[in-house]
Amino acid sequence: MTTIDKSMPVLVTGANGYVASWLVKYLLEDGFTVRATVRDKTNEKKVGHLLALSKAHEGKLSLHNADLFDTGAFDDAMAGCEVVFHTASPFIVRGLKDPQKELIEPALKGTHNVLESANKTETVKRVVLTSSVVAIYSDSIETLDQPNGVFSEDDWNKTSSVSHQPYNYSKTLAEKEAWKMAEAQSRWDMVVMNPGLVLGPTLAQASDSTSLSTMLEIMDGTMRTGAPDLRFPLVDVRDVATAHIKGAMTESASGRHILVSGSASVMEIAGWIKKAMPGRCKLPLWQAPKFLIWLIAPIFGITRDFVKKNVGYPIEFDNSRAKSELRIEFSALEQTVVDHAQQIVDDGLIN
Repeated sequence: MTTIDKSMPVLVTGANGYVASWLVKYLLEDGFTVRATVRDKTNEKKVGHLLALSKAHEGKLSLHNADLFDTGAFDDAMAGCEVVFHTASPFIVRGLKDPQKELIEPALKGTHNVLESANKTETVKRVVLTSSVVAIYSDSIETLDQPNGVFSEDDWNKTSSVSHQPYNYSKTLAEKEAWKMAEAQSRWDMVVMNPGLVLGPTLAQASDSTSLSTMLEIMDGTMRTGAPDLRFPLVDVRDVATAHIKGAMTESASGRHILVSGSASVMEIAGWIKKAMPGRCKLPLWQAPKFLIWLIAPIFGITRDFVKKNVGYPIEFDNSRAKSELRIEFSALEQTVVDHAQQIVDDGLIN
């Protein structure tokens, strides 16, 4: 049981990220004093929305430069904090030149450096770590081996590697490293969040997240002539931010928490957007057969191995732990998708 003093500052790493920006906003609205680490606090394009939050909540938000690769980079920002929200980690699933360098090293090194700082900072009582459902599974085909076809917090991704699903591999290695470090000491405890594909509006002006690129591909005509039979475990970005705060403030919280509202296919997502804004986007017209997707996959930078193991399979998660322990009420998926699509249209990201 860990009691957190709300008057003490909290640290959010990677604070200008998609989830972290909402987390910072909600923490400020809840009255917390927030220390936010970013790569470059002078880059207005990346941190403008945080500077605006800082202005709106005077004296409550400070920005600190910290690089995931630098040992000790988080020490100063963490001083005096009881809670550390470690959200910083690269999220790239395509177009990787060197997965080891671009994904695995930053995820591992960053986790190690942040938790090393937690070990040195006497005030830290709890770390809330942003992991992912991809630390639980690698490919949708694995659902066939699951009891009732459902993944739970007890499952671990055992099949990803540097050459297959490297992003999933990076999240698995980082979470395992975090558990190893958490269990090697006894002063602070750790609560882990495992969200699915996070959707919903972004607060940041500059977003190069995979969440955004997935929505753009559904809306901008990329899949016009045929969408793959792919299902995604989805969750609203605002629910994920709320879950992080509840994970910090619920004394009895412990272990992993699947944050998935439900699963939806590309065509279901497209259907919700079509209903909300008819004729506005170049949505997929039909679901292409698997052999066709397999054939053209390399053109889109997708491996045929990925198609083989993910297209045409269901994917379901047990979210009961987050509901019961964190008292999370998940948003309706349709609303999340429509809110995200509306922002993409409003921001002029599609013609």
